[in-house]
Amino acid sequence: MSTEHFDVLIIGAGLSGVGMACRLAIVCPGKRVGILERRQAIGGTWDLFRYPGVRSDSDMFTFGFGFRPWHDLKVLADGPSIRDYVVATAREYAIEERIRFGVQVVHAAWSSAAAMWTVDARDDAGAVHRFSASFVVGCTGYYAYDQGYVPDFPQRERYEGRFVHPQHWPADLDWRGKHVVVIGSGATAITLVPALAREAAHVTMVQRSPGYVMSVPSRDAISAALLHVLPKRWVYAMARWRNIKLQRLLYRAAMRWPARVRALLLAGVRRGLRGETSMADFSPGYDPWTQRLCVVPDHDLFEALREGRASVRTDTVAGFEAGGVRLASGATIDADIVIAATGFQLQVLGGMTLDIDGVPCEPGRLLTYKGVLLEGVPNMAVLFGYINASWTLKVDLAAQYVCRLLQRMDEHGARVAVPRAPAAEALATCIMDALHAGYVLRGEAQLPRQGREGPWRVTHQYETDRRVLVTEPIDDPALDFR
Repeated sequence: MSTEHFDVLIIGAGLSGVGMACRLAIVCPGKRVGILERRQAIGGTWDLFRYPGVRSDSDMFTFGFGFRPWHDLKVLADGPSIRDYVVATAREYAIEERIRFGVQVVHAAWSSAAAMWTVDARDDAGAVHRFSASFVVGCTGYYAYDQGYVPDFPQRERYEGRFVHPQHWPADLDWRGKHVVVIGSGATAITLVPALAREAAHVTMVQRSPGYVMSVPSRDAISAALLHVLPKRWVYAMARWRNIKLQRLLYRAAMRWPARVRALLLAGVRRGLRGETSMADFSPGYDPWTQRLCVVPDHDLFEALREGRASVRTDTVAGFEAGGVRLASGATIDADIVIAATGFQLQVLGGMTLDIDGVPCEPGRLLTYKGVLLEGVPNMAVLFGYINASWTLKVDLAAQYVCRLLQRMDEHGARVAVPRAPAAEALATCIMDALHAGYVLRGEAQLPRQGREGPWRVTHQYETDRRVLVTEPIDDPALDFR
């Protein structure tokens, strides 16, 4: 079997992988970089998800790349626009030609003798392709692409209508004039409901418990005004800076004054509903930001509820009948289509396995170093975004750190860099311990562990990460160069 070698091999050609490759093209243009992508297109999440209304749940000024800012007044962009943005970025930096499409990485093995990774990937026909790399960067996100999460609903086999998970939306699904039930209350559910309600007979969102929902303008009026007097580059840079500050202010306020932030968020919901829907359906029993905050553009969800095109039921699915969903309260909701917006299956490194000198390595037992490298794992980075802000903010900082690390290795004449954690540094909690979402609780064992302090603890704080990853020296007693 022939083996193609790369200085840096990136796993995944979504937002994170393209961003990493672009940073390398800018800072380390002499490196031979390859990208392995299991799908046949660039975009990752934004190529996979095709359900109606799919859009970002973070503002695009902070969700876009720092080196190629989002230049549009649209605050929450739709999925196709985001996919086009990622593809255009890849083409601008000549990244597309570096991608091997249709190959899924299944295993990576490190050899200390060769100071190199051997990476095996399988194509759609089952053939194995082998690559070698001096450095590997995992950019696969944190959920499984093959299958979304669907609870074990009782008597689901009785249901005679269409049952759909948004992760694999059927191209032939026609909801016009039909009764639709959406099970769930997260970002996907609150996006689907108003989008479907425009043409469906009625859409009912069934939620086990409420979540926090905040409405934001769909268009940035401040930037629109500034474009009349300032250069475009300045305006969009200011929008990015402003929104980073606002995100951080809201999160810090929620941690310090949860009751006040809760009152502020619920007041916004009350204005959106205008008394047409019970506030009980939008009053969570937990503090803000202990689960991710859901964002809607221009009150679109509340408008659908006010106009009677959609409704919310806070209840538990007890089972299915031939024509609909039976709730724990005893009520039955007729449904031609049921959509299980019930989340995803958490997965680390796209499901690939690792070994180091023949010894299996499980990321769920390791610490992360500065939230980028894995304890005891040579020459590997894993890019993981924020849970309390735009994903890309952290991924871009991590990509810059990887470039700085590679430059420093070249300066040292080092072939290997591996972080070494002190004894008893690991805690029992995972790196997403601040988020109490269902997918975290289900897949917590797969995620790397939290450390007690310093570079071994993931803080999810942009200001701290910017200093640690972009400004502080690379050299560190905990980082072993060989």
